[in-house]
Order: sequence, then structure tokens, then C-alpha cells
Amino acid sequence: MAIKVLFPQFSILLFARFSAFIVAILVVIWAFHFKTSFIPHSPSQEQLIFAVLHPLLMVIGFILISGEAILVHKWLPGSRNLKKLVHLSLQAVALVCGVFGIWTKFEGQDGIIGNFYSLHSWMGLICVSMFGAQWLFGFLSFWHKGEGRTTRLRVLPWHVFLGLYTYGLAVVTAETGLLEKLTFLQTKGNVPKRSPESNIVNGLGLGLALLSSVVILAAVSTKQQTTSKSKIILCSESKNLYQ
Repeated sequence: MAIKVLFPQFSILLFARFSAFIVAILVVIWAFHFKTSFIPHSPSQEQLIFAVLHPLLMVIGFILISGEAILVHKWLPGSRNLKKLVHLSLQAVALVCGVFGIWTKFEGQDGIIGNFYSLHSWMGLICVSMFGAQWLFGFLSFWHKGEGRTTRLRVLPWHVFLGLYTYGLAVVTAETGLLEKLTFLQTKGNVPKRSPESNIVNGLGLGLALLSSVVILAAVSTKQQTTSKSKIILCSESKNLYQ
């Protein structure tokens, strides 16, 4: 309840949307205005398109949409089944963007082996794989009518934990990618340390960190509110039994 008092629901959602908007603007500017930095000496226009699509799909398609899916339970009116359907659909879109984003990187100039060498690439594959398993896990546990209510209640804490962990891992993976790319460009002398592109990339990293904190705060505050209401109901029922 303390989280809800300090950060009202409307303020959390507004701040999350504002952070997501800033992140989207920064990654679009970086991808299109500084597109030659992705492949300084691109042999073909196709290779350049693949290189530019990777950050767009992974940041906007994967991180922003999956974050919006987490926030669905905060703002969407209607039944629980409607919220679960929208949540599942948005997560499916994010998963497709994540898989296609990795595919565009592997379709690049160096191929699969040439791109699978850094911590960023390893974390990216692990993150998308966990995300896909989490989506399937959520579908079977919460949407499949054959599961009992007791089973779904037992699985719910693990579903929430793994969902937030995977989302946080996606943000950390993006941060390592930004650091890797900017360090590579600065080492090669393609981008000065004090330049507009460096500022945009650093701002994008800060924006992602801020966005992830707001999304996780929203999820935690929802959990806190639900837990508090459950405790109140249980206490009321206990009092009624002893009267």
C-alpha cells in the first residue's frame, strides 16, 4: 500500500509512457540519422538494412512492447480473460520481433558464427529463448482451461518472477549491446568520444534503465496492492468465523 500512496497508478503509467516515448525517439534517430555507423563500409544496401533493423526490432519491438504487456494489467479495463488475452498477444508480438531481430543480425555480413562471440550475443540468445519458454509456460498455465485454479495460483508467483527477470535481462542485454557498439566505434575512430551520436547512445542507455525501473515498479505495486487486498479479505473472513 505504501508504494501505491507514494506513486499513484496514473503517475506510474504516465511516466512509463513518457520514458518509452523518449527511448523510441532516441533509437529511431540513432538508427536512421547515424545509420552509416552500423556498417561504415557496407558492401550492399541489404546489409545496411539488416544492421539498422536489429536495434529497432530489439528495443522497440522486443523491450518496449513486452514492457507494455506487463503494464496491461494496470490500465486495461474489462475481465481478467480480456487482460490475459491482450497480455499474451503483446508478448507474442514482442517474441516475434525478438526472434526476427536476432535473425537480422545473423543474416549480416559475418553470419552466425562471426556474430556469436560477445557477451551481448550470448545474453541475447539466452534472453529470447527464456522469453519464448516463458510465453509458452504462461499460455499453458493461465490460458489453457484444463489447468485447475489451485495450480494456476501456485504457478503465478513464478510466472511473475520469471517475466520480470526476463524483461530485466532484455534491458541489460541492450545496455551491453550499446556499450559494445559505442566502444567499437570510438576505438576505431569512427565516432568521437564527445559527439552527438555518443550522447544519443548514452541517453538511450539511461532511458532504458529508467523505463525498466518504472515498469518493474508498476508490476511490484500491482502485486503489493493485490496482496494487501487478499490479506484484508482473509482477516475479515476470520473475524466473521469467530463472531
